[in-house]
Amino acid sequence: MGNGRLDGKVAVITGGASGMGRATVARFLAEGARVVIADVNAENGAATVEELASDHGDAVRFVRTDVAEEADVAAAIAAAVDGYSRVDVVFNNAGIGGAFGPITEVEVDDWDYTFAVLCRSVFLGVKHGARAMQAAGHGGSIISTASVAGLSGGSGPHAYSAAKAAVINLTRAAAIELAPRGIQVNAICPGVILTPLAGRVDAPGIAERLDAAQPWPSHGRGEDIAATALFLATDDARFITGEAIVVDGGLTAAGPNIVERLGIGANRRGGVIAGVSHGTTGRKATVRQVSS
Repeated sequence: MGNGRLDGKVAVITGGASGMGRATVARFLAEGARVVIADVNAENGAATVEELASDHGDAVRFVRTDVAEEADVAAAIAAAVDGYSRVDVVFNNAGIGGAFGPITEVEVDDWDYTFAVLCRSVFLGVKHGARAMQAAGHGGSIISTASVAGLSGGSGPHAYSAAKAAVINLTRAAAIELAPRGIQVNAICPGVILTPLAGRVDAPGIAERLDAAQPWPSHGRGEDIAATALFLATDDARFITGEAIVVDGGLTAAGPNIVERLGIGANRRGGVIAGVSHGTTGRKATVRQVSS
């Protein structure tokens, strides 16, 4: 065994083939964990394993997972137990931008899709992660990606913000139930993080725009979220449960209005738009103009 902070531990990370999830996979592996990447994008998943296996061998594997489908989530947890004999950490991180536009123009199917990926997925990860941990009798840590958008209005599209608020409340409720079994349940609320979910990371000027979005002089990175997830996965966080930890460079303290500040709302030059973003799933966003 090495001297990593996660030596001997096994983690399942959803959305682990891109952005914050991928950064967390890399950090967990570097700290001695074995990791199952659960992601719907098979191409990204295979590329991630190929890249990381050169240093970590069979300590990392990929399972294609639609996090909105219970059978897929259960299979990802089972892959950890079957392949590595246990599961200690479940990081419910998979996400999309989801439905956006004026509330009067959001399609109900897009709303339901957003909640399925952002909220039902967390329920499923908590459910099946807790089942595996309880069966083994060793406790564990369940972490979910929420957002500063779940803490106030005006920090994200309606459906996204509502789903993330639900994740925070579910985290608190599940933490109370699972505490007697030694299972911690916490959420991370990222602020402005430069990942593919936020758009093309190499787009001209995007880093500079994000740098100005919060009091801290530079934007957040996937590695910042990975470091927080690492802490919550270690024994150092043994007395922390039911928390929504904000990682936002002081954005919330300054009173965020991210949608207007970054110009990412539905009102754009040329008219009002609506639609749904599928994040890094490989599906193109649907955008339609609803007024000029």
